[in-house]
Amino acid sequence: MVKNWLITGGCGFIGISLIKHLIAAYPDHNIRVLDNLSVGTKEDLSAITTFVERSHHSLDNIFNGINLVVGDIQDFSVCVSCCKGIDTIVHLAANTGVAPSVENPRHDMEVNIIGTFNMLEAARINNVTTFIFASSGAPIGEVEPPITEEKAPKPVSPYGASKLAGEGYCSAYYRTYGLKTTSLRFGNVYGPGSNHKNSVIAKFFKNSFVNIPLEIYGDGNQTRDFLYIDDLIQAIIQTTFSDIGGEVLQISSQKETTINEIAKLIKTIVESALKMPVTIKHSPKRIGDVRRNYADISKARNLIGYSPKYDLDKGLQKTFEYFKETYKIQ
Repeated sequence: MVKNWLITGGCGFIGISLIKHLIAAYPDHNIRVLDNLSVGTKEDLSAITTFVERSHHSLDNIFNGINLVVGDIQDFSVCVSCCKGIDTIVHLAANTGVAPSVENPRHDMEVNIIGTFNMLEAARINNVTTFIFASSGAPIGEVEPPITEEKAPKPVSPYGASKLAGEGYCSAYYRTYGLKTTSLRFGNVYGPGSNHKNSVIAKFFKNSFVNIPLEIYGDGNQTRDFLYIDDLIQAIIQTTFSDIGGEVLQISSQKETTINEIAKLIKTIVESALKMPVTIKHSPKRIGDVRRNYADISKARNLIGYSPKYDLDKGLQKTFEYFKETYKIQ
């Protein structure tokens, strides 16, 4: 049976990686991409596949490979049109990151809460079967790790609060309307294709190539759970084809790494391979950052068979090769 996918934010880092996988694994499936192009671009999508750009007014149930709709999840009419004929939604579109949410909490709320509600309601109206919500470790806030799904969330940042609201609406739409939702709490995702991202690993690699110091906020002993992109895509696919609904799953590497360790690893990789000096500097701690963050993935392992394949050394090396090629460094 041919499957029809809708991927919101599909021109971004994770979306492009997911589409590449789907094209390779399921060439007879159709993919509709909804993106406002605030981060990803048409060029990013065209680099991996040919596509047809369509207006949301002319979609109906037309499917023929890869279609792109340039539109915004804050526009409910766009969401409803894009969900026509869809089997599975992977909702990646979001205002991402703690710092932007602290700077503009209203915008974060409007995109992440209203936008997610719009997509869920559009899915309900169109009888979509499956809805995968891209959440994060931010909803849990400042708790003693390892983080599990059973711990009570206490968000520190507006971003964490908006993602928690999305998880709540996903739970409600499963239990009230039967929409098969799953909220995946992604770790700190990194890997090839992340040139547009400003997350720590992408930023450190980009800065190291242009002689900008690797900036660490605070003492650098704060920890994160870094997740290689291919492991995340595996989790999304396994969740989509599972029978679960109404669940929250931690998707991570289950490894705790300090920001100091990441900076030193990237410094070593770049200096060893390219003989370029890399400097590290410390700046004041940022508001909204949690101190420790890593997750227990037992529930995801049990429910969807999730098992990450990439350790940090292998993942960072592949990410370095990508940025080296992107920046045309010999």
